[in-house]
Amino acid sequence: QAPFWAYILGALGLFIYQSLDAIDGKQARRTNTSSPLGELFDHGCDSISTVFVVLGSCIAIRLGTNPDWLFFCCFVGLFMFYSAHWQTYVSGILRFGKVDVTEVQIAIAMLLLISAYGGTAVWDYKVPLVGLELKFFAVFGILCGIALSFFNYFHVIFGGGVGKNGSTIAVAHMTKSEICLQETAFIGPGLLFLDQYFNSFVDEYIVLWIALFISLFDMLRYAAGVCLQIAAHLHIHVFRISSHQAPEQVQNHND
Repeated sequence: QAPFWAYILGALGLFIYQSLDAIDGKQARRTNTSSPLGELFDHGCDSISTVFVVLGSCIAIRLGTNPDWLFFCCFVGLFMFYSAHWQTYVSGILRFGKVDVTEVQIAIAMLLLISAYGGTAVWDYKVPLVGLELKFFAVFGILCGIALSFFNYFHVIFGGGVGKNGSTIAVAHMTKSEICLQETAFIGPGLLFLDQYFNSFVDEYIVLWIALFISLFDMLRYAAGVCLQIAAHLHIHVFRISSHQAPEQVQNHND
């Protein structure tokens, strides 16, 4: 049971995040700094925040009391994010439905506020007519959204070709390149798999820490390398906007 202010801060942070995520493109076009590097930062931050948003929503509705459903919702949330970029890799266009990620984020923010006001125990209330806990209605809503999104995503994927699987699909889309299946990101999970296969030859607690540090180092190394390469190729700065005027501003000034 987290304190109520944690859910309020979670809802506020999610609203601010989705607002900034929606307007960063306008800022890039206004300053004439739109580039693949900005898209990489956008989707890279999304890939990390997706984990925390999904976990936060599951905690808010006490889905941890049902570990199978908790794992399912977390896995599906990450797979949906991957599928969205998979169809972008195939079609070259990032498509959004009438009810998509922004609406889902607002719904999750409302779930967090409900948990802050009534406590997470409110989701354990059983609806008399159907005999199901209230939390499962949220899960069923997720399932309906998943079914609709899967149809849209895989209609594009299987209609326009199949992209290769890999953890760098957003970069592959921007660089118009193939995805290498030999990915160092699988070293950490591979160690966990081998340790379980050999009946925990090494203490799994130690293996988890080793996998964490390997995965963290690999992610930071990859992100820094890609950002620096793109910035060097485009002759731009990673965290700084050049002082030159945008073409639209120069033209208006001359007029």
